[in-house]
Amino acid sequence: MALEDAKTQVDLAFTAENRRGLAFENAFGGALSFLRRRYSKDLDGVDIAVTGVPFDQAVTNRPGARLGPRAIREASTLQPFDPPYGWGIDPLSDLAVVDYGDLAFDYARVPDFPHALQVHAAGIVGSGASMITLGGDHSISLPILRAHAEVHGPLSLVQFDAHSDTWADDESARIDHGTMFYKGIKEGVIDAGSSVQVGIRTVNTDTMGVETIDARRVHEEGAARVAQRIRDRVGNRPVYLSFDIDALDPAFAPGTGTPVWGGLASWQAAAILRDIAGIHVVGGDIVEVAPPYDPSGATAVAGAHVAMEILCLIAWDKFKR
Repeated sequence: MALEDAKTQVDLAFTAENRRGLAFENAFGGALSFLRRRYSKDLDGVDIAVTGVPFDQAVTNRPGARLGPRAIREASTLQPFDPPYGWGIDPLSDLAVVDYGDLAFDYARVPDFPHALQVHAAGIVGSGASMITLGGDHSISLPILRAHAEVHGPLSLVQFDAHSDTWADDESARIDHGTMFYKGIKEGVIDAGSSVQVGIRTVNTDTMGVETIDARRVHEEGAARVAQRIRDRVGNRPVYLSFDIDALDPAFAPGTGTPVWGGLASWQAAAILRDIAGIHVVGGDIVEVAPPYDPSGATAVAGAHVAMEILCLIAWDKFKR
């Protein structure tokens, strides 16, 4: 069936007649969108909207994450031919998923960016659709969390990362990809007591009450045990899942601005994400994919798969809750 459809289907990002269904156009051709979903600004009846935030003003080392959304979309073109392996659900067929396109902002007015992003996110979340964001550096999570908190109240944060990103920063106007969760906890949009960080491998003496499962504990305890610890921590609370691609070891994801050795293998991340199915994920992001530093495209492939796993977690919650 897929081969037959590929003879006539192309540019489904614009020509798809239905928001549901697998996609069978040739992987090497056609207009790019995330998972070949139709581009749409109409959120009426949409279950999940995927959006890009091409922003990387606040990076520690190597810029380039502004190109992450484009690379993730391209890498995702191999995924929509079949239901996601291991899940037992077919979210692309059962849910209305659209690619909402990218945030528009004036790159020369950096202080205006957080508000522009919060308004963008609020428009999606306020429509009733779940939001998955392709970044962008990690600072983008804070305006998005603020928009989610307006709808859901304080959120449990499940963060995959090499860095805690809770370093102290009481300057409200600063845009920093290492302090946004400190601010989120201070503002009350993140409930630290039910939040958890996974894969950490840099020093921060104050995680503000967020439980830390560092990379070594993941390696030693195993994916299943870590997933259970996450489930126990968040309970039934609304969860925002933020996945910094540098949670993975540079051997699996070299295309990031802040690579740190000793990180998670891609199979560990995949197993943990699959095994936390059932938590109440209301939104999420995949950030800091910087394709200029990975000509193989492996980092973007990992990012596309993480975004699909977040989609599946939201879908599982809708189907099974």
